Amino acid sequence: MRAVRFHGRGGQGAKTASRILGTAAFLEGFVAQDSPIYGAERRGAPVAAYTRIAKEPILERGLIIHPDLVVVADASLIHDPAARVLEGIDERTAVFVNSPLTGEQLRTQTSLPGRLTTLDLTEISVREFGKRGALSALLGAVAGRLVGLRQDSLGQAIARELADLSLAASVIERNQAVALNCYDAVRPVSVEAGASQPILPAQLQPPTYEPPTRGTARISAAANSVLRETGGWRTFRPVLVPDKCNGCWLCFVYCPDGVISMTKDDKPLIDYDHCKGCQICVHECPTDALVAEREKEGGVAWRAK
Repeated sequence: MRAVRFHGRGGQGAKTASRILGTAAFLEGFVAQDSPIYGAERRGAPVAAYTRIAKEPILERGLIIHPDLVVVADASLIHDPAARVLEGIDERTAVFVNSPLTGEQLRTQTSLPGRLTTLDLTEISVREFGKRGALSALLGAVAGRLVGLRQDSLGQAIARELADLSLAASVIERNQAVALNCYDAVRPVSVEAGASQPILPAQLQPPTYEPPTRGTARISAAANSVLRETGGWRTFRPVLVPDKCNGCWLCFVYCPDGVISMTKDDKPLIDYDHCKGCQICVHECPTDALVAEREKEGGVAWRAK
């Protein structure tokens, strides 16, 4: 059996990529299983998905603790302890990271173990589709190449899964073409089938609440409050072009996280510590005064505040 674990952020397509991989394996006669796991459905939040592929019935369920292949849709997740990207990875694990850096450069910065390969799928998506977020088919195709699936089965799987999302036929065909180009472009690394691993029971931690005399219950852990700096979730950041801003306040109104405040001159001020990069403000700005700029990867400039 080959066990593949996808890591992405909400909206990047890790869940659909897992389904594409499982469907392609099924079309080739394998037994396949895929399942996602995520908390609140919030764009930018860490998401994981699991795909198992085997020739015999798959008896394992749940999380993949020791993956044979890890597919990382956003390199910033490597530094996020809540995403647990590095869990269960050792020298035999194959790892793909969506990154403009080479495998050697990325290994130097992150100390990632395993057989590492990279490809800048975000740049390809922006160039081919004119927007971010269209990564599902590309991730699925790359994962399929690494585990040894055929192009034709991946093309069929992309068509099936994207049709379920009610995408137009022309959009699906474009995704197929770009994804299969990525299939050819990624540098292959060997993916070894590992032994079955027992599923460890989850350890639950009951929440601690303040007594009623102190007020209502509240959660103050760093991962659940203002102490959690969600600025690290961004792939693109909104940037103000002051000369185009007419002070309409629409960005302030539409921001789902309340991270935009207005100056006394009616100009938006963005809290980059907590802006998760959903780009709603960019979409809603009537004068194009807010533009999306890709975050720089590598060194201290990456996720600069």
